[in-house]
Amino acid sequence: MTNLEKRLSSHAAFIEAALERQLCGDILTMESPMTQAMQYAVLGGGKRIRAFLTIEFCCMFGGTPEGAADYACAMEMVHGYSLVHDDLPCMDNDDMRRGLPSCHKKFGETVALLAGDALLTQAFYCIGSHGTEASYAANSLAVRALSRCAGALGMCAGQQIDLAMNVQNFDALKTLHRLKTGALMEAACLLGYYAAKGTPDPITEEKLRTYAQNVGLAFQIVDDLLDVNSTAEMLGKPIGSDAKNGKCTVLNFLSEEEALAEAQRLSREAAKLFADYENSSCICQLPMYLLHRKK
Repeated sequence: MTNLEKRLSSHAAFIEAALERQLCGDILTMESPMTQAMQYAVLGGGKRIRAFLTIEFCCMFGGTPEGAADYACAMEMVHGYSLVHDDLPCMDNDDMRRGLPSCHKKFGETVALLAGDALLTQAFYCIGSHGTEASYAANSLAVRALSRCAGALGMCAGQQIDLAMNVQNFDALKTLHRLKTGALMEAACLLGYYAAKGTPDPITEEKLRTYAQNVGLAFQIVDDLLDVNSTAEMLGKPIGSDAKNGKCTVLNFLSEEEALAEAQRLSREAAKLFADYENSSCICQLPMYLLHRKK
């Protein structure tokens, strides 16, 4: 196991425990189908890549995992909400997620919708409850970044483009992925930075955005390739769902070889951005690690 793999595993266990405290402890004491669906959607699975980015960038800029935990939980809650809603019949209509029934198949559409709404709201509670008075400036920055990246200027805008199914060229597809996938990666990186640095530097923020967008687009290209070359057993969800739903993927515009080359280029460029920073080895290795993932 490489050092990066050890860090991924360690951070995943750390954030799983933090999420359990948020979703199963004193904060959510009311037992209901909605809270059970929230727990089902977030706990016990997933790559935790967004939480990893938040924690790792916080550490790279001089913070600690504990100092980034609330922000990392917020990222995973927003990501979980987006998957719950993305799987709904009115969206992508997928029945499986991470090898298990989708949230709406397990709990019904109404409960799944409420659980997604509640996870989004709980994410901002996590940020607002973070730290002490000294954290207020960082919390404000984090709320602004996450709301922009997750909302009408980010992920939701990307979903709207995806649903319209009117992507005519590769540039339009990149815009879709920049909004739907890259924006949340961007928030994850920025929140890690804000957790460590209450007074941000615009040049560093722009580097973080570029890193996130490169990683996000490469991630989506690999997703598109896996959707035609992998198996449902390996991915834990149906393959070929984009084609079934008439959606464009990178393979509408590039060959598999060209798509892989583009993902490689984006990953290499991302890896270079923080190469001269101390304690950046995992941040620099992550893009190539994600490039070669199998699920």
